[in-house]
Amino acid sequence: MPYEATLLMRQFVTHDVQRLLLTRSEGLVWQAGQGVELAIDEHEWRGERRPFTPTSLLEDRILELTIKRYPEADGVTELLHELAPGAGLLLGDPFGTITYQGPGTFIAAGTGVTPFLAILRQLAQDESLAHHRLLLSNKRDRDVICAKELAHYLGDDLVLRFTRQHQPGQQSHRMDADFLDANIVDRDGYCYVCGPDGFVASIKEALLSLGIHPAKLVYER
Repeated sequence: MPYEATLLMRQFVTHDVQRLLLTRSEGLVWQAGQGVELAIDEHEWRGERRPFTPTSLLEDRILELTIKRYPEADGVTELLHELAPGAGLLLGDPFGTITYQGPGTFIAAGTGVTPFLAILRQLAQDESLAHHRLLLSNKRDRDVICAKELAHYLGDDLVLRFTRQHQPGQQSHRMDADFLDANIVDRDGYCYVCGPDGFVASIKEALLSLGIHPAKLVYER
């Protein structure tokens, strides 16, 4: 992996998501929405590479990664959540097809919001947030990553959907074609989709059934 980094600090964003701030290697350049492979620079972990999305601004001198802990997986995210400042990390070249193409609707589930968080931060920096909407699914409200920041950016154009919770004024249950039909305002804009594989597949199918042109779908291919 071509880039070395050092952990500067880590901080909880939700109960099981942390932001890791790293030194930024010279030459590491990406487009908002793209991912990088990350490995812990220790002998037994160097071969365990995992993809994460940089959520810092492109001009920032440090690199931020927003990482959820998965205790049922293989231990990598758990270890990342416990690393001490000064720990060494290895980063690969940027990859991915989720990049900004133009105004439209972002549709995400869980940590699938991280590419869109990166893009929205860049749009905010460029004062270009108008004509964008985010439809975001989570299990519960406590799982929403950077909820206040997203609400600040988008206002009423942030639409939250919860699959295991219902509160007055908030929509519950999973996203489906009826939900998308009611909440996609700009049918000519781009539809950006990110989340678990099953979520992406079902959302793509629903969008196509609503007449969204395939060329307007942006997702990880």
